[in-house]
Amino acid sequence: MDLIRALSNSPRVDFPVQRTSSANDRRYADIKMVNLRTQKRLAASVVGCGKRKIWLDPNEMNEISNANSRQTVRKLVSDGLIIRKPVTMHSRARARELNEARRIGRHRGLGKRKGTKDARMPSQLLWMRRMRVLRRLLVRYRAAGKIDKHLYHELYHLSKGNTFKHKRALVEHIQKAKAERQRERALKEEMDAKRAKNKAMRERRQERVEAKRNALNEPQE
Repeated sequence: MDLIRALSNSPRVDFPVQRTSSANDRRYADIKMVNLRTQKRLAASVVGCGKRKIWLDPNEMNEISNANSRQTVRKLVSDGLIIRKPVTMHSRARARELNEARRIGRHRGLGKRKGTKDARMPSQLLWMRRMRVLRRLLVRYRAAGKIDKHLYHELYHLSKGNTFKHKRALVEHIQKAKAERQRERALKEEMDAKRAKNKAMRERRQERVEAKRNALNEPQE
């Protein structure tokens, strides 16, 4: 107990901590930190790139710090003390491979979709594309003489009324409409011919009746 009490009452002694200097500490011990913000800004302006692309030689800090004009900075650039870092290349190989897979339907499941159906592909955009396809077809058919202006006007309004869901439906409707008009034209010609034939028969019958009546009315000799 006396020994413990004696040790507790003795004065405290602090021993100095010895730091081991590394090789980097010894290398940069003599280099004084210099603010080269202005030189980096001037170099970026001279070279024509961003400040993050400028590399300053750490072994020539004193000479670089003395450069306070564009002409001096331009000379340092030509001497190689200030260098523009190369552009970092980002390979597109993986992105191209992913896009190729997406073109055939991969990576497009329910778990990959973000946003509503109308946000991913707006219905207004689909409507505009469909209308442009249908109207372009109608203009081409009218210019080629396949449809007249009256049928064009009718089909234009039917397209606007959402009658045709795609171009094939419009082409089929045009073919049916042309066939129907041709059939109506044939029926009309047939009816006109039949009407003319009946009219000729009536006229001949009327002529025979008139001839008989005239024969009866003539005086007998």
